Amino acid sequence: MPHERPRQAIGPARTGVVLVAVALMLAGCSRLDFVKPDPRRRDFERTAPEIELRRQGPDATALVQRGQQSLLGGDLEAAEDSARKAVRIDSRSAAAHTLLALVADGRNQGAKAGEHYRQAFELAPNNGVMLNNYAAWLCGAGRAGDAMPLFERAAMAPGYATPGAALANAGLCAGQAGMADRSEAMLRRALELDPANVAALGAMAEQEFLAGRAFEARAFSERRLAAGPADRRALELASQIEEKLGDKAAAAKYVQRIRVEFPALPDSVSGDGNRR
Repeated sequence: MPHERPRQAIGPARTGVVLVAVALMLAGCSRLDFVKPDPRRRDFERTAPEIELRRQGPDATALVQRGQQSLLGGDLEAAEDSARKAVRIDSRSAAAHTLLALVADGRNQGAKAGEHYRQAFELAPNNGVMLNNYAAWLCGAGRAGDAMPLFERAAMAPGYATPGAALANAGLCAGQAGMADRSEAMLRRALELDPANVAALGAMAEQEFLAGRAFEARAFSERRLAAGPADRRALELASQIEEKLGDKAAAAKYVQRIRVEFPALPDSVSGDGNRR
């Protein structure tokens, strides 16, 4: 949940958006969870659970809900139309601006997405969701120094349901900015809160492997693969780790999994390759 479009190798081409599953609750105020529109994009978690839809009438709430459903169905035009109507009804709807940001992300319009993430953050500056999302965008735009304090604020925000995601994002951001020690500290804090955090486990496996600690990398890699569905990079890294440890049979099994589970992608796995 990981944007840019911000991405793990921070920059416009690499940050993913991992947004938590849908849940809608109407009790005093509405809560809306945006879902990741493209499962191939990974690493940064732009978490948006429990977006508070305050200061707005039911019409604006319904429009944001409708826009979310359009987004999930891949209809960016309809999602944008609903979000803009919601903003016209309630210009202070952080949820509507978040939806507009996700639409822009889906169109690879990084600058426009950033503007809406910023507006959502300014409308709800103490909301962990808005803090995390804007920080992820800032990091992807090369502004790690601005992003890091916001990630930490998100992790400490009252009521924020996924502080581990914000800390994992902070670890990724610090690592990509060359702050290795701070990155490891953030990732370990994330895992203390959420031992099955996929982003943090994957990042720790990468860091241990690149540091030449293959056994430690294997442990994190195995935990990563047990924590959630494998993506191609997780399997590639697992293969490279086993190759480095001399277990060619295990490495080959991971390569075979890549060919079976990701047949449409180019086959570029070559063991340790150029990862060291």
